Parts: sequence; structure tokens; C-alpha cells
Amino acid sequence: MADGHPDLQGIWTNTTLTPLERSPDLAGKPALTEDEATAFEKQILDRVNFDRRDGGAETDVTRAYNNLFMDRGTQLATINGEKRTSIVVDPPDGRVPPLTSEGSERVDTRTKEMQRMDGTQNRPLAERCIMGQASTSGPPMLPGPYNNNYQIVQTPGYVMILVEQIHDVRIIRLDGRPHLPAKVRQWMGDSLGRWEGDTLVVDTTNFTDKTGFRGSSDGLHVVERFTRVDANTILYQFTIDDASTFTRAWIGEYPFLAAAGPIYEYACHEGNYALGDILRGARLEEKVAQKPAK
Repeated sequence: MADGHPDLQGIWTNTTLTPLERSPDLAGKPALTEDEATAFEKQILDRVNFDRRDGGAETDVTRAYNNLFMDRGTQLATINGEKRTSIVVDPPDGRVPPLTSEGSERVDTRTKEMQRMDGTQNRPLAERCIMGQASTSGPPMLPGPYNNNYQIVQTPGYVMILVEQIHDVRIIRLDGRPHLPAKVRQWMGDSLGRWEGDTLVVDTTNFTDKTGFRGSSDGLHVVERFTRVDANTILYQFTIDDASTFTRAWIGEYPFLAAAGPIYEYACHEGNYALGDILRGARLEEKVAQKPAK
């Protein structure tokens, strides 16, 4: 860029078959050989193939979409020539640290809240088109089953990240101002950026208590690092620190890869029949439950 910093601009995808956490049967193996990776990738693709019709009608319905709607990628994340078995790299076992007792209680409470069907205000943020899943919109920005595209626009004072999922937009300030006052809370937090050499470091705090990344509290603190590795790759690293939720801080990394684009408008509200259908289905279930047995 004109200011001497690396150009991160463009459209990127973070699709990868590498899971967030390492599978127990791969314990002690942070990376796979080429042959092992090929077999593992085939195994994953077979398992998540939504075009399959085995398992009966009920199983078929639970698959919901077919593969046309999915965007999982076809390969494991490759970093420094290694085919990674987990996005989590610290702890070294590739697993998210255990929840604290407070974090477990918070997860249980949110799970019960998500089961409520008595009004739109009780449904999750993504269902209501307020914002995408916390783990997709970020921070951190983790791959999901679909809509894994991001557009980065960069100026001397700001970096903007357009998230395909629900068309969320992250605005990262680079002008040296401090974080917002603690009483000001935002869906995706308050993000401040700075350059450390050729790496953009983004520090985010001031989350709401409703965002809920894996049970997180409003004390969630996320630090992201964006490093342009080559013309087609940004190495993305993140650190999660929330002492009331996780027993220790943890770190993940994987590549963002250049994509052709464009990013089409998500347009979540238009034609959003799902939310109404969910509530109508709940009312029908209540009526069925109230019918006297014959």
C-alpha cells in the first residue's frame, strides 16, 4: 500500500476440512502425510455428503440442504507445507480448553433459551438476521458449512471486512484511539488494529453478553493476526482469552485463500420464511400435545 504496509485487500475464503478441534483418534498428530491427508479428506467428504439418501426419510430430512448449498472446501488447511489436523494449535493437543463452572452454566442457560419457541425475541441472532453465527462473523472468523467468503478493504485509517454470512461488516480502527468505554457494547465487539512489522494485529473487546462464542461472556478478548504470506494466502491467527469461560487462553490458525468473487448479497430478511415456520411448527406441536389420547 502507499503507506508501506502489506496490501490485504481482496476477496478471500476460509473454507477448510480441518476441524476446529483435533479428533481423538488423531491424538498426538498435529499434521498428516499427503497419503494420510488424502484418505482423511475423503472420509470427511463422504460423511458430510448431503446428497446421500441412506438412513431413511427422517435422516434425509435432518440433512436439510443438499451439497449445492454447502461450501466446506475439499482439503485440509496447509501451513508451512503441513496438512493440519486441527485449527487449534495451543493447547498442543488441538482441543479447546475445558469450560469453567461459570462457562458451563452459561452454556446450559443459553441452550435452554435457544429451545424457547414462544416468540421471535427468544430465537438466536442468526435466525433473526441480526448477525451471523459468532464463530462466522467473528471475531474469531471460523469456517462454517457455507458462505465462507470475506472481502477486505484497506485505507490508512481503517480496515473493513465484509462478511458474506448475513452481510455483516467489521470496521477496524487504525488511528490509535482507545477502545470504547466499557459500558458501550457491540455485537462483534470493538476492534482496534495496529501493525507489527508486516502483520496486522486486531484487538477486540466490548462484546455483548448475547454474542456467545462457544459460551463466551461479555469479557471475551480476541486478538487476531493477519499476515500476507503470498499473492494467494493470508495466514490468520487468533487468540481467545475469557477467564470466566475457558480454563486457559487458546490459539488457532489457518489460511485465508484468495477467491474469485464477487460476494453476492446475503439478503437474509427477504423471503425469510424460516423464522415464521419455526414458530408455527412449535404451535402445531403444542396442539398435538394437548389432544387427549384416544
